[in-house]
Amino acid sequence: MISQKTRTNVYLDKTIKEKAKEIYKQYGVSLSEAINMFLVQSVMERGLPFEMKFPNDETINAMNEIREGKTEKISFDELQKEAKKCLA
Repeated sequence: MISQKTRTNVYLDKTIKEKAKEIYKQYGVSLSEAINMFLVQSVMERGLPFEMKFPNDETINAMNEIREGKTEKISFDELQKEAKKCLA
């Protein structure tokens, strides 16, 4: 079966587009072919072909506190100690 092609205009972030092209080039795939692969997978999955995760309320609150400067300062060493406690 011969597929019909159609031209579509898409506005992309210039930097992201160039970085993506370099990645796809390593696989021997053009940006157009990669977008077609994404769309085929979307149709096969009947949705996005990857898992979307949204932050929970606790994470959203923490992100907002950071943006608003409401967090206490912590050194990298202290952060490492806290991380080790969590892993123990």
